[in-house]
Amino acid sequence: MKAVMIDDVESVSIKEFEVPNLKSQEVLIRVKMAGICGSDIHTYKGLHSFRKPPVVIGHEVSGNIEAIGEGVTEFNIGDKVTVVPQSGCGNCEYCQRKLENYCITRGAPGIGDWLGTTAEYCVVPASAILKLPDSMDHKIGVLTEPLAVGFHAVKKAEIKATDRIIIIGAGPIGLLTLAAAIEQGAKEILITDVLQYPLEVANELGAAESLNISQSSDWKEEAIKKMDGHFDKVLVTAGVSNILNDSIQLAKKGGKIVTVAMFHDEQKIDIVNLQGTEKEIIGCMTYNRSDFDDAIKALTDLNIPMDKIISHVLPYEEASKGFRIVDKKEENSIKVLLTF
Repeated sequence: MKAVMIDDVESVSIKEFEVPNLKSQEVLIRVKMAGICGSDIHTYKGLHSFRKPPVVIGHEVSGNIEAIGEGVTEFNIGDKVTVVPQSGCGNCEYCQRKLENYCITRGAPGIGDWLGTTAEYCVVPASAILKLPDSMDHKIGVLTEPLAVGFHAVKKAEIKATDRIIIIGAGPIGLLTLAAAIEQGAKEILITDVLQYPLEVANELGAAESLNISQSSDWKEEAIKKMDGHFDKVLVTAGVSNILNDSIQLAKKGGKIVTVAMFHDEQKIDIVNLQGTEKEIIGCMTYNRSDFDDAIKALTDLNIPMDKIISHVLPYEEASKGFRIVDKKEENSIKVLLTF
């Protein structure tokens, strides 16, 4: 089989592998569509904390079941499926509470023997498989995982319909977090970015306001003015320098700040502002199974035109181009998918 591998920093190639053998309680998926995620770009840049080149990359996937291992009874060959790309030990206190994202030995594609999903075939534990509706296009199904990230963030923020919300960053995760917030009933949402084209997509998805901060002399003050006040909830989907202090300034007293983005530099905190106004900074790590259930329902109902987030669909042979345009933000790229 062919697989997309990050060989080294900013080096992507197509490698030939044997189709993995199935063990008990595993499923072989014939991949139809795979997404390039922001965290994949961190690996591509050599910045990811635990996925390091060389690695077969990928964890956003939609495909059909090709083969079923011993002991798997809940799926059939041909089922259209996606994957919850994490696995817990099943025994620790967190796994017992269905919080596999907290598991100390949490597994994921691209770690150890679990190859990434950007390949013609991938082997996945049956416990990580979720069925998709037969009528769902694979390019919509592959959005399940990043949309689950958005739903998890919205739940951590405890978003209510009456909240005034700002989402900082209109990349794929920011836009899908916007979609999740709208699905939860939020209406007063402002989203920011340094580029105009993703903000135009945000407007099509249903953002109440958008703000290009590269064109503003004081973007925080402008954001507050646009929404007639400070924000109940601040969702940080861009891991840039000093963004947490910016978020603290944007939040109202008692407001919640949820950190969705991956961070690689040190973030300083204005503890006096944070403590004196009882604001909260909340970490947000991947998702839980229920977030995928919410994502699949939202993608099935398709009340929001989430397909507008997809800017490119490329054959897997053009994976190197896909990684480059996402990294460099070329060709008005937002969500880039690879077909197999």
